[in-house]
Amino acid sequence: MKNDPRPNILIVMADHQRADTVLPEHPAITPNLERFGRDGLIFTNAFCPSPHCCPSRTTFFTGLYPTGHGVWNNICNDQALSRGPKPGVRLWSEDLAAAGYALHFSGKWHVSVEESPADRGWIEHFVSAGKGTYHGWQWEQYRRLQGKSGQDDRESRGEGEILRPGYGTYRLYAAGEVEHTAALQHDETAVAKALDVLPKLAAGEQPWCLFVGLIGPHDPYIAPQKYLDMYDLADVPLPPSYGDDLADKPGIYQRLRETRFGQLSPREVREAIRHFWAYCTYLDALFGRLLDALDATGQAENTLVLYTSDHGDYCGEHGLFAKGIPCFQGAYRVPALMRWPAGIANPGRREDAFVSLADFGPTFLELANLPCNRHFSGASLLPFLAGQTPTGWRDEIHTQCNGVELYYTQRSVMTRDFKYVFNGFDRDEIYDLRADPDEMHNLADDPVCEQIKREMCARMWRFAYRENDAAINPYITVGLAPYGPGLAFDA
Repeated sequence: MKNDPRPNILIVMADHQRADTVLPEHPAITPNLERFGRDGLIFTNAFCPSPHCCPSRTTFFTGLYPTGHGVWNNICNDQALSRGPKPGVRLWSEDLAAAGYALHFSGKWHVSVEESPADRGWIEHFVSAGKGTYHGWQWEQYRRLQGKSGQDDRESRGEGEILRPGYGTYRLYAAGEVEHTAALQHDETAVAKALDVLPKLAAGEQPWCLFVGLIGPHDPYIAPQKYLDMYDLADVPLPPSYGDDLADKPGIYQRLRETRFGQLSPREVREAIRHFWAYCTYLDALFGRLLDALDATGQAENTLVLYTSDHGDYCGEHGLFAKGIPCFQGAYRVPALMRWPAGIANPGRREDAFVSLADFGPTFLELANLPCNRHFSGASLLPFLAGQTPTGWRDEIHTQCNGVELYYTQRSVMTRDFKYVFNGFDRDEIYDLRADPDEMHNLADDPVCEQIKREMCARMWRFAYRENDAAINPYITVGLAPYGPGLAFDA
């Protein structure tokens, strides 16, 4: 048993999980997370910086936004803008390892294809999306579609399928058992390896950090039948924004709806949501196994446990699924629940301050009594755990996106009242969040909002200056924001 008083850290990171699915009032059945929230602290306004696995995971592990760490999209294919973090970028895992923590990694990495977790201080038990991984298709795989890429015949479309001539048919949801489904097998393996190492960590003398990286509830939504049976389709409504025709939104938003997800009937949209919820229930069961195992070690009292996700999922909002360039909150808002019996005051609280995945690195360093003496985009959350609001805490949240595997320059800033999205490739967006929380009505072209637009641009550029954002250029064909970066220096 360790004598070091510093807390242990257990991190469980899902992939694609929406923030609302972990709240007890949400229809998703998550008894372990509900109990966990009662025993800890729920951050209800936590956001990722980008709607994509790699940039968001790298933000989590570095405490930096994409402009700082240099990862912008999927590092594992030929559209990658980078293969991993910029030279010289340090991960908090390296600090913890140097300070005597035993670091153990099981699950999804997706931070670099040039380095593995072991290169950054971790002991590896199971790693996916790691060094040398390739995602995507080669030309020979497309050759197999020969003769199947003709006219799009909607009458031949199967349940939950989206026809894509020349790309292959995509299926959004299905039922599947663990032994037959690679995604479910992955998460079973990640958890099994973590369950195996937990008792050994408890027997050691060092404080430890264990990271468990899951790939659910990533699309396609394939959940075991027993979890699907917990939901009645009649109880699954369409999202309030489902009726948005996207006519006042950028063209790429409309194209996604019209050519892809618009093929799904309203019933299929509800069925997809049902499968997503069932997938979340399955993840909750996996999380429960980890909590039970931690309790069995006797170290739960002084172990900070974090449950989060790299990003969210539209899950039917605006008629869309998965994630991408549409800058709606469903893809950006993430779960963030913490439990630490020895360190969280008044457990069972909810905190609605704006929180970022960039905040967890500084939090872990302070937790380990280490200095935060380099630049971070985020800040430590420990004051919130103590029941205090840090002086001068942010009143806005920012996103940075240069596209996914199609390239688009997009930045956004959100306050309690408004959200502004700068789309360098199309029309901008402004939403009055008090009157329009579902982001249905784009006010960017409304003259009444001109002063708001200017104020939000100023906020955007001030953050860009602080983060040394390179998405600025005065050339006539690219400097397209309605108000330019000179606003960063206005009083």
